[in-house]
Amino acid sequence: MIDFSKRLILASLFVLPAFGVHAWDRTRATVFGVLPDGAINPEGITADAEGNIYATTFGVTSSGPGHLVVFGPDGDLLRDVRVAGSSNLLLGLAFNPLTGDLLVLDFGNGKVLKVDPRTGASRVFFAAPATGTGLNALTFDDVGNVYVSDSFLGVIWRSDRAGGSVTRWIDDPLLRTTGFPPFGANGLNFNNAQTKLFVANTGNATIVQIPFDRRTHDHGTPSIFVHSISGADGLIIDRHDNLWVCGNQADEIVIVDPTGKVIAKLGDFNGVDRQGSAIGLLFPASLVFSGEFLYVTNLALDLRLFGLPQAVDSQWAAQVTRYTVSRIPARIPEADD
Repeated sequence: MIDFSKRLILASLFVLPAFGVHAWDRTRATVFGVLPDGAINPEGITADAEGNIYATTFGVTSSGPGHLVVFGPDGDLLRDVRVAGSSNLLLGLAFNPLTGDLLVLDFGNGKVLKVDPRTGASRVFFAAPATGTGLNALTFDDVGNVYVSDSFLGVIWRSDRAGGSVTRWIDDPLLRTTGFPPFGANGLNFNNAQTKLFVANTGNATIVQIPFDRRTHDHGTPSIFVHSISGADGLIIDRHDNLWVCGNQADEIVIVDPTGKVIAKLGDFNGVDRQGSAIGLLFPASLVFSGEFLYVTNLALDLRLFGLPQAVDSQWAAQVTRYTVSRIPARIPEADD
């Protein structure tokens, strides 16, 4: 004889009550642009005033120089230029809003390059005055000073707007990692008031906040702002001071409000299609707002290529042969009640 009362009691232990339950409307990531043959592992991303999207390649299995791939606002490929004098390992890039210079980080050579976005001609903007660097992402303050994260040394380098006066602006244990993936300081951006610099620590799955004096451009004591963003990578901040962060090991975009509370998660990974492209997000690395959309690079990196243990998506990344930039509406969906 079946004891239905016991079955109902047991079932109730695993079913959440209807009230107070919220679910993320993840908003699917769709393909915006496809990189041309030979351009692999898109990592850095930025946009210009006309809505063109620029991506650099971290081509571990390719040869240098690296690619700078430019898409029009409709996703059409405008050009694929090779960054002269660079290695095959390019990461962050951005236009300095005060000078208009396009700066590209050459991770392989430990240099910041000033690049002509039409021809790929480049010159050294500054070279990090250290060995064993891992230049990863960059941002600017309101007078055009350049701040560059160093994932290996746990440093933020700073130069003036012309690439001079290079200093080890801050060096702190919170910017280093012994975790996985083995990248410390990564994506970084100021809040709107420029009173804090937020820095993603990938291996520690944290966001670090650094007090900032807008008058003197000095820093205060770093602290942990929030934990548990798996593979925290690219980081940008919207006009409401919400942080939009690539979770490269969770294949999602995590949005955190100014108090540190997660308010949305966007995108997901849904396999690899017959053309060899990721469906949705696969190892999302960098992101940028342009118009009404958020654009995200699908790095699709198999970490085993660095001699590291496999991640949960390594076997999927190894299947990718056609590399993409994704697009998601730049809005925060309301949670479903």
